[in-house]
Amino acid sequence: MRIRRSPWATYAVSVLATLTFTLLLRAQAPAGPGSTTYPSTAQPRPTQSGSTQPAPTPSPLAPTWAQPGSATHTQVAPPPDFHRPSRNFDTPIGVFDGQSDIGSAVVAGSSSFDAGTGQYTINSAGYNVWYTRDEFRYLWKRMSGDVSLAADISYPDPKGYGDRKAVLMIRQSLDDDSKAAMVALHGAGMVHLAWRPERDARVTDMEFRMGGRGRPGGQSPDSLVTITAKRIGIEKHGDEFSLWVSLDGEPMHQFGPPIKLHLDGPFYVGIGFASHLPETVDTAVLSNLVLENRAGQVH
Repeated sequence: MRIRRSPWATYAVSVLATLTFTLLLRAQAPAGPGSTTYPSTAQPRPTQSGSTQPAPTPSPLAPTWAQPGSATHTQVAPPPDFHRPSRNFDTPIGVFDGQSDIGSAVVAGSSSFDAGTGQYTINSAGYNVWYTRDEFRYLWKRMSGDVSLAADISYPDPKGYGDRKAVLMIRQSLDDDSKAAMVALHGAGMVHLAWRPERDARVTDMEFRMGGRGRPGGQSPDSLVTITAKRIGIEKHGDEFSLWVSLDGEPMHQFGPPIKLHLDGPFYVGIGFASHLPETVDTAVLSNLVLENRAGQVH
């Protein structure tokens, strides 16, 4: 027996097939300029044993402005309204009371302390400790009054980004835009004394790049070789903050003039590190730490 299909039924099947094909194409097409991409709602997936495990959650991507400077890109300040709450942990480590991922970099940081060697190892991503907000791993202690803080600094990976920085910092709060004073040793050897005069203000600094001729590492005795400080320190004396440096292991001495900044006690005193790569973790090691609740003890 032969069944006759009406023209309307044939038309309906054709329309349905066309709509289905169009929807499949749209689902597979990449998002174009100006479009909005929504987070995936992936479902749990079965394992070979029959149990289920959550689908992997992709790490969030850092915004374009946060990418490090290169031959084709210039890092710029964050948008005025861009802030992230810090991740804070009241977990003591060495002489410090707690630790934080200031500004919550898209990749979480970590840290450890070796009581035998006195070494603090800090692993952190983070776009920068600069501009109007910071992203870095910070080990801290709440203090008031005068402060002396110093440490040896080294970078296990010699090929890290040149502007990565280990910092000795005194900051008013754990917010990403906190008022703060800091000294830092950059991966490429620069040392600076920097401060954020008010919350959400841009950082100001004094930078020091040291070099010498006739030193090991040069192609000739006339080559200028970078001198990387072995040890740096920060001293708070009232409202004055000063940078202290030992280049080759000599007694520490003040570098440059102090700056003035008022912080209300208690404030946060500590050490930290940022890779200067928003999505990539690097490592700094700080050792032979000196932390005193008085001035004049940087050594």
